[in-house]
Amino acid sequence: MAFTEPNLEELVVIPAALSSRSRTRYRGVLRTHVAAVCCGLLLSGAAVATAPAAPAGHAPAQVEERGRGTLVSAEKLYTLATPRAVAAELGAAGFEDDTVHYGVVAYRLVYRTVDPRGRPTTASGLLALPPAVSFAHGTGSHKNDSPSMRRDAFVSAPVIAHAAAGAVGVAPDYLGMGKGPGLHPWMDIGSETTASLDMLRAARAFAPRTGHVLEREVMVTGFSQGASAALGLGRALEAGADHWFRLGALAPVSGAYDFGGTWLSALLDGRLEPKSSVLYAAYTLVAFNRLHHVYDSPGEVFRAPYDSTVEALFDGAHTGEQLMRGTPDTLDELLTEHGRELLAHPTGPLAAALRTTGAVCTDWAPGAPVRLYMATGDEQAVTANTEHCRQALHKNGVDAPVVDLGAVDHQGSRHLGSNVAATSAIVRWFGELRRR
Repeated sequence: MAFTEPNLEELVVIPAALSSRSRTRYRGVLRTHVAAVCCGLLLSGAAVATAPAAPAGHAPAQVEERGRGTLVSAEKLYTLATPRAVAAELGAAGFEDDTVHYGVVAYRLVYRTVDPRGRPTTASGLLALPPAVSFAHGTGSHKNDSPSMRRDAFVSAPVIAHAAAGAVGVAPDYLGMGKGPGLHPWMDIGSETTASLDMLRAARAFAPRTGHVLEREVMVTGFSQGASAALGLGRALEAGADHWFRLGALAPVSGAYDFGGTWLSALLDGRLEPKSSVLYAAYTLVAFNRLHHVYDSPGEVFRAPYDSTVEALFDGAHTGEQLMRGTPDTLDELLTEHGRELLAHPTGPLAAALRTTGAVCTDWAPGAPVRLYMATGDEQAVTANTEHCRQALHKNGVDAPVVDLGAVDHQGSRHLGSNVAATSAIVRWFGELRRR
């Protein structure tokens, strides 16, 4: 989530740092960490130890079913050789530089994964290693609204921040974003989870080429859309979806955790910023229809003239500015009565899909430390979502403190400001967990 003029950008994400619990340190080896950023999602990756070669017992990443996680290609994107260069990069994106200690180098990894129906496909992501950077991002509409496609930008800054603090940043672009083929299945937790997990596997396969080894523990974080994706990845790691990686901590930021309930109700009731509501309503209907057959023709849910244009706007080739210009300013101008009714009272395949999307906090109990980050007065993800998640986790026996970042703004948006403010806070928290 996180639409903003003119680029329709959002993080997930999600920024993240990788860590490992206190253990006997390798003699003479610099300890670093891995972070994975999801979708609007920031996933922190497994801790890594810098070494000339993989130590005994650290086998290469296993080849999963259908080759999932297999590295297809790796491309060096750019180098920020000094902490000063990193600070300038973060400052240009509006992020703090108080946790910068290292330079970074960025790589784009293309890897094998599966689509929402389990068919083989490929995806891309950003990997950041000190002194190199790797990065991946959260929600967007254009393929370039992803971490491995953009630098010096809001969408990549959190990964750089974690890498510059000594973490290896591993973040998926998601299916259909970055260099991935096809259309992006927005807010599809299953494919966000597989893309995130397989990106970690690809990063583990690539890391030894840079003299690093990804350790088991993964710190997971994500912003907006990426907050739900981060919870999906954390749940998969705790369920043993990978033979190597384990969940170390969870720090989602400003998510729409109760997507089909709290969040959609706020959108329809006018409690979100009006233009954001229009874009999110259109994206919801178009993206969910591609997977779950919500309507037969656009005219059933979108008013003219948007019934003939709105689906094409979400093809991955249109920019956020084009989305802004190509959609109306109010929901009443966009939606038919049937379209509004579908979102207000979902039935059939849409209801089932929304239950899955909204179950990221309700159907499991994380064993790792959890903190939920939010900003007062968030105009795109009402804070009742965070309270819903906290209560759901508490019901399952999990204490998940809520960190209220206050009235933080970025480019006039409290939602985007929460990502900026949370990044430094999460970098420091993950650092504290590492030192323990």
